[in-house]
Amino acid sequence: MAYQPVRQPRIADVITERLEAMILEGSLKPGHRLPPERELAERFGVSRPSLREAIQKLAARGLLSSRQGGGTFVSESLNSRFNDPLLETLSRHSEFNLDLLEFRDAMEGISAYYAALRSTPADKALLVQRYEELDASFMGRNPGLEAKADAAFHLAIAEAAHNVMLLHTIRSTFHLLEKSIVDSLAHLFQRPDARTTLMEQHRALLDAILEGRAEDARARAHEHLVFVEEGLLEMERAETRAQRALRRAQAMPERASG
Repeated sequence: MAYQPVRQPRIADVITERLEAMILEGSLKPGHRLPPERELAERFGVSRPSLREAIQKLAARGLLSSRQGGGTFVSESLNSRFNDPLLETLSRHSEFNLDLLEFRDAMEGISAYYAALRSTPADKALLVQRYEELDASFMGRNPGLEAKADAAFHLAIAEAAHNVMLLHTIRSTFHLLEKSIVDSLAHLFQRPDARTTLMEQHRALLDAILEGRAEDARARAHEHLVFVEEGLLEMERAETRAQRALRRAQAMPERASG
Protein backbone atom coordinates (compact mmCIF):
# COMPACT_ATOMS: atom_id res chain seq x y z
CA MET A 1 0.00 0.00 0.00
CA ALA A 2 1.33 3.40 -0.99
CA TYR A 3 1.21 6.13 1.61
CA GLN A 4 1.01 9.79 0.82
CA PRO A 5 3.82 11.75 2.43
CA VAL A 6 2.75 13.94 5.32
CA ARG A 7 3.26 17.55 4.40
CA GLN A 8 4.40 19.90 7.08
CA PRO A 9 2.42 23.15 7.09
CA ARG A 10 4.37 26.17 5.96
CA ILE A 11 5.25 28.55 8.80
CA ALA A 12 3.70 31.50 6.95
CA ASP A 13 0.40 29.61 6.63
CA VAL A 14 0.38 28.78 10.35
CA ILE A 15 0.94 32.45 11.21
CA THR A 16 -1.79 33.48 8.78
CA GLU A 17 -4.30 31.15 10.43
CA ARG A 18 -3.27 32.33 13.90
CA LEU A 19 -3.74 35.99 13.04
CA GLU A 20 -7.05 35.26 11.31
CA ALA A 21 -8.31 33.48 14.42
CA MET A 22 -7.27 36.42 16.60
CA ILE A 23 -9.23 38.79 14.35
CA LEU A 24 -12.29 36.55 14.35
CA GLU A 25 -12.36 36.13 18.13
CA GLY A 26 -11.89 39.85 18.70
CA SER A 27 -8.40 39.69 20.22
CA LEU A 28 -7.32 41.91 17.34
CA LYS A 29 -10.01 44.53 16.80
CA PRO A 30 -10.63 46.72 13.75
CA GLY A 31 -8.23 49.65 13.84
CA HIS A 32 -5.87 47.78 16.19
CA ARG A 33 -2.19 48.35 15.42
CA LEU A 34 -0.08 45.21 15.33
CA PRO A 35 3.18 45.21 17.31
CA PRO A 36 6.34 46.02 15.33
CA GLU A 37 7.48 43.26 12.99
CA ARG A 38 10.49 42.26 15.06
CA GLU A 39 8.46 42.06 18.28
CA LEU A 40 5.67 40.09 16.65
CA ALA A 41 8.13 37.62 15.09
CA GLU A 42 9.66 37.05 18.53
CA ARG A 43 6.25 36.47 20.08
CA PHE A 44 5.40 33.82 17.49
CA GLY A 45 8.92 32.41 17.52
CA VAL A 46 9.25 32.68 13.74
CA SER A 47 11.46 34.43 11.23
CA ARG A 48 10.60 37.91 10.03
CA PRO A 49 10.32 36.80 6.34
CA SER A 50 7.67 34.20 7.32
CA LEU A 51 5.78 36.79 9.34
CA ARG A 52 6.01 39.30 6.50
CA GLU A 53 4.56 36.75 4.07
CA ALA A 54 1.62 36.07 6.40
CA ILE A 55 0.90 39.79 6.77
CA GLN A 56 0.96 40.22 3.00
CA LYS A 57 -1.58 37.40 2.61
CA LEU A 58 -3.93 38.95 5.15
CA ALA A 59 -3.51 42.36 3.51
CA ALA A 60 -4.47 40.84 0.16
CA ARG A 61 -7.63 39.46 1.81
CA GLY A 62 -8.53 42.91 3.16
CA LEU A 63 -8.00 41.99 6.82
CA LEU A 64 -4.85 44.04 7.38
CA SER A 65 -3.58 47.30 5.96
CA SER A 66 -0.17 48.96 6.10
CA ARG A 67 0.45 52.66 6.44
CA GLN A 68 3.63 54.21 5.14
CA GLY A 69 5.88 54.65 8.15
CA GLY A 70 2.96 53.93 10.48
CA GLY A 71 2.84 50.17 10.91
CA THR A 72 0.27 47.48 10.18
CA PHE A 73 -3.36 47.73 11.30
CA VAL A 74 -6.45 45.53 11.36
CA SER A 75 -8.72 46.91 8.65
CA GLU A 76 -11.12 49.58 9.92
CA SER A 77 -13.78 48.38 7.45
CA LEU A 78 -14.31 45.25 9.55
CA ASN A 79 -15.79 47.42 12.28
CA SER A 80 -18.29 49.30 10.17
CA ARG A 81 -21.19 47.24 8.92
CA PHE A 82 -22.44 44.61 6.54
CA ASN A 83 -21.99 45.71 2.94
CA ASP A 84 -25.74 45.99 2.60
CA PRO A 85 -27.34 49.28 1.55
CA LEU A 86 -30.53 48.26 3.36
CA LEU A 87 -28.75 48.59 6.72
CA GLU A 88 -27.68 52.12 5.84
CA THR A 89 -31.28 52.84 4.84
CA LEU A 90 -32.59 51.39 8.11
CA SER A 91 -30.42 53.79 10.08
CA ARG A 92 -32.36 56.71 8.56
CA HIS A 93 -35.85 55.37 9.39
CA SER A 94 -36.75 55.45 13.07
CA GLU A 95 -40.06 53.65 12.43
CA PHE A 96 -38.08 50.40 12.26
CA ASN A 97 -36.63 50.82 15.75
CA LEU A 98 -39.02 48.22 17.13
CA ASP A 99 -37.76 45.70 14.58
CA LEU A 100 -34.21 46.44 15.70
CA LEU A 101 -35.22 45.99 19.35
CA GLU A 102 -36.67 42.55 18.55
CA PHE A 103 -33.40 41.66 16.82
CA ARG A 104 -31.45 42.93 19.84
CA ASP A 105 -33.67 40.92 22.17
CA ALA A 106 -32.76 37.71 20.34
CA MET A 107 -29.05 38.43 19.87
CA GLU A 108 -28.29 40.08 23.20
CA GLY A 109 -30.30 37.58 25.19
CA ILE A 110 -28.27 34.66 23.91
CA SER A 111 -25.06 36.71 24.21
CA ALA A 112 -25.80 37.35 27.90
CA TYR A 113 -26.56 33.65 28.38
CA TYR A 114 -23.23 32.52 26.96
CA ALA A 115 -21.31 35.36 28.61
CA ALA A 116 -22.52 34.07 31.97
CA LEU A 117 -21.26 30.60 31.09
CA ARG A 118 -18.00 31.45 29.33
CA SER A 119 -16.67 34.83 30.46
CA THR A 120 -13.09 34.78 31.67
CA PRO A 121 -11.68 36.92 34.50
CA ALA A 122 -10.41 39.36 31.85
CA ASP A 123 -13.88 39.51 30.26
CA LYS A 124 -15.47 40.19 33.64
CA ALA A 125 -12.98 42.94 34.41
CA LEU A 126 -13.81 44.61 31.09
CA LEU A 127 -17.55 44.28 31.74
CA VAL A 128 -17.16 45.97 35.11
CA GLN A 129 -15.12 48.73 33.47
CA ARG A 130 -17.74 49.27 30.76
CA TYR A 131 -20.49 49.36 33.38
CA GLU A 132 -18.61 51.96 35.42
CA GLU A 133 -18.08 54.06 32.29
CA LEU A 134 -21.80 53.78 31.55
CA ASP A 135 -22.67 54.82 35.09
CA ALA A 136 -20.33 57.81 34.85
CA SER A 137 -21.84 58.87 31.51
CA PHE A 138 -25.35 58.78 32.98
CA MET A 139 -24.20 61.11 35.72
CA GLY A 140 -23.10 63.57 33.02
CA ARG A 141 -26.54 63.49 31.36
CA ASN A 142 -25.26 63.71 27.81
CA PRO A 143 -27.49 61.41 25.65
CA GLY A 144 -24.86 61.06 22.91
CA LEU A 145 -22.14 59.91 25.30
CA GLU A 146 -24.63 57.78 27.21
CA ALA A 147 -25.61 55.97 24.00
CA LYS A 148 -21.97 55.24 23.13
CA ALA A 149 -21.26 53.92 26.63
CA ASP A 150 -24.48 51.88 26.60
CA ALA A 151 -23.62 50.30 23.23
CA ALA A 152 -20.04 49.59 24.39
CA PHE A 153 -21.38 47.76 27.46
CA HIS A 154 -23.62 45.53 25.35
CA LEU A 155 -20.81 44.89 22.85
CA ALA A 156 -18.54 43.80 25.72
CA ILE A 157 -21.20 41.22 26.64
CA ALA A 158 -21.13 39.90 23.07
CA GLU A 159 -17.32 39.63 23.26
CA ALA A 160 -17.58 37.75 26.57
CA ALA A 161 -19.93 35.19 24.96
CA HIS A 162 -17.01 33.81 22.92
CA ASN A 163 -19.12 33.06 19.85
CA VAL A 164 -17.63 34.66 16.75
CA MET A 165 -20.93 34.64 14.81
CA LEU A 166 -22.76 36.47 17.60
CA LEU A 167 -19.90 38.91 18.04
CA HIS A 168 -19.57 39.88 14.39
CA THR A 169 -23.32 40.00 13.79
CA ILE A 170 -23.73 42.46 16.67
CA ARG A 171 -20.54 44.37 15.81
CA SER A 172 -21.60 44.76 12.17
CA THR A 173 -24.80 46.49 13.26
CA PHE A 174 -23.06 48.55 15.95
CA HIS A 175 -23.87 51.87 14.25
CA LEU A 176 -27.56 50.89 14.19
CA LEU A 177 -27.31 49.89 17.85
CA GLU A 178 -25.92 53.30 18.81
CA LYS A 179 -28.59 55.15 16.85
CA SER A 180 -31.34 52.98 18.33
CA ILE A 181 -30.09 53.74 21.83
CA VAL A 182 -29.88 57.48 21.11
CA ASP A 183 -33.49 57.47 19.88
CA SER A 184 -34.64 55.38 22.83
CA LEU A 185 -32.87 57.47 25.46
CA ALA A 186 -34.18 60.71 23.98
CA HIS A 187 -37.69 59.52 24.81
CA LEU A 188 -37.04 57.52 27.97
CA PHE A 189 -35.21 60.39 29.64
CA GLN A 190 -38.42 62.42 29.56
CA ARG A 191 -39.41 60.18 32.48
CA PRO A 192 -37.74 61.29 35.73
CA ASP A 193 -37.03 57.72 36.90
CA ALA A 194 -35.65 56.43 33.58
CA ARG A 195 -31.92 56.73 34.33
CA THR A 196 -32.30 55.01 37.69
CA THR A 197 -34.34 52.18 36.17
CA LEU A 198 -31.92 51.67 33.28
CA MET A 199 -28.89 51.52 35.56
CA GLU A 200 -30.66 49.07 37.87
CA GLN A 201 -31.38 46.86 34.85
CA HIS A 202 -27.78 47.08 33.64
CA ARG A 203 -26.50 46.27 37.13
CA ALA A 204 -28.79 43.23 37.40
CA LEU A 205 -27.61 42.04 33.99
CA LEU A 206 -23.96 42.53 34.95
CA ASP A 207 -24.36 40.70 38.27
CA ALA A 208 -26.06 37.73 36.59
CA ILE A 209 -23.15 37.40 34.14
CA LEU A 210 -20.46 37.84 36.80
CA GLU A 211 -22.13 35.20 38.99
CA GLY A 212 -22.60 32.72 36.13
CA ARG A 213 -26.40 32.72 36.24
CA ALA A 214 -26.98 32.08 32.53
CA GLU A 215 -30.79 31.85 32.39
CA ASP A 216 -31.11 34.84 34.70
CA ALA A 217 -28.71 36.83 32.49
CA ARG A 218 -30.86 36.12 29.45
CA ALA A 219 -33.99 37.10 31.39
CA ARG A 220 -32.38 40.35 32.58
CA ALA A 221 -31.39 41.26 29.00
CA HIS A 222 -34.97 40.59 27.89
CA GLU A 223 -36.41 42.62 30.77
CA HIS A 224 -34.20 45.58 29.84
CA LEU A 225 -35.19 45.55 26.17
CA VAL A 226 -38.89 45.12 26.97
CA PHE A 227 -38.66 48.27 29.11
CA VAL A 228 -37.12 50.17 26.19
CA GLU A 229 -39.66 48.74 23.72
CA GLU A 230 -42.59 49.71 25.93
CA GLY A 231 -41.16 53.22 26.13
CA LEU A 232 -40.98 53.47 22.33
CA LEU A 233 -44.50 52.13 21.94
CA GLU A 234 -45.80 54.72 24.37
CA MET A 235 -43.92 57.41 22.42
CA GLU A 236 -45.55 56.25 19.18
CA ARG A 237 -48.98 56.26 20.79
CA ALA A 238 -48.38 59.79 22.12
CA GLU A 239 -47.27 60.99 18.68
CA THR A 240 -50.33 59.43 17.09
CA ARG A 241 -52.61 61.18 19.58
CA ALA A 242 -50.83 64.49 18.96
CA GLN A 243 -51.14 64.15 15.18
CA ARG A 244 -54.83 63.25 15.50
CA ALA A 245 -55.47 66.27 17.71
CA LEU A 246 -53.62 68.50 15.22
CA ARG A 247 -55.71 67.24 12.31
CA ARG A 248 -58.89 67.90 14.27
CA ALA A 249 -57.74 71.41 15.16
CA GLN A 250 -56.92 72.15 11.52
CA ALA A 251 -60.29 70.83 10.38
CA MET A 252 -62.37 72.95 12.79
CA PRO A 253 -61.95 76.32 11.00
CA GLU A 254 -63.00 74.75 7.71
CA ARG A 255 -66.25 73.51 9.29
CA ALA A 256 -66.88 76.89 10.87
CA SER A 257 -66.42 78.71 7.56
CA GLY A 258 -68.81 76.34 5.88
